Amino acid sequence: MTDDPLEVVDSSGLTDANWAGINRLRQTYREGGQAAFSEALRELAKDPFRYMAVMGACFRDITRELIKDEMAEAGMTEEDLREQVRKLESPARDQ
Repeated sequence: MTDDPLEVVDSSGLTDANWAGINRLRQTYREGGQAAFSEALRELAKDPFRYMAVMGACFRDITRELIKDEMAEAGMTEEDLREQVRKLESPARDQ
């Protein structure tokens, strides 16, 4: 691993909090090495949204493929996901 364990390849959508997480991981690696970095990743994973944002920014293609594989394993297509997003974004009509 180089001095920078997380090369950001896609910063679109990263929030200040995501950047803080990336910088914390980088600092942890510099100060504590691989073992500390691995522990910091486990800690970050407790916040799945931030974890996915950071991993997606640093490992965009791998993250995308893993998500597609998990969706396929669950029997969900990309269109199913789009439909779920549309439902969540629409105002509730039954209220």
